[in-house]
Amino acid sequence: MHKDLAYVMLDEEKLHEKVREIAGRIEADYQGKDMMMVGILKGSFVFFADLVREIHLDFPLDFMIVSSYRSGTTSGDIHFIKGLDKDIKGRHLVIVEDIIDSGRTLSYLKPKLLEQGAASIAICSLLDKPSRRVVELQIDYKGFEIPDEFVVGYGLDFAETYRNLPYIGVLKPEVYKNA
Repeated sequence: MHKDLAYVMLDEEKLHEKVREIAGRIEADYQGKDMMMVGILKGSFVFFADLVREIHLDFPLDFMIVSSYRSGTTSGDIHFIKGLDKDIKGRHLVIVEDIIDSGRTLSYLKPKLLEQGAASIAICSLLDKPSRRVVELQIDYKGFEIPDEFVVGYGLDFAETYRNLPYIGVLKPEVYKNA
């Protein structure tokens, strides 16, 4: 375990089991449909990579950067940084996030993508912190519901570090309190 972590919340085995479970559900739901997977960068990149390799369908994928974070904490403002490169008209999108806290980012993004012609939008998130939700949001494919702890690893970061940890751990408060 990394020295800055209080404990490991989700180990590699639990993560990989959940990824396979979610992939199986997505694969079953999108058989015969024009699906496109959309990863929200940067945090979802590890989960997204593992997930798409477990889905045995042919589909395009793309990435967006939409953020409400700055230097490790949420600002509440949504910043649209990079849009999609591929046309989404008539496609069934599965938007993949690492974690959903307030729900603001996806509640901002979903209507924008529907305006661009997406046939449907499903939300997939590895982690969900419902205690922090400030807007209504349906999560179609949810990995784990977690308590309000500062988690890092498996793509999640604090100040752009810890993303490379192969598990999800809880960061010690003394590491982020003075940031």
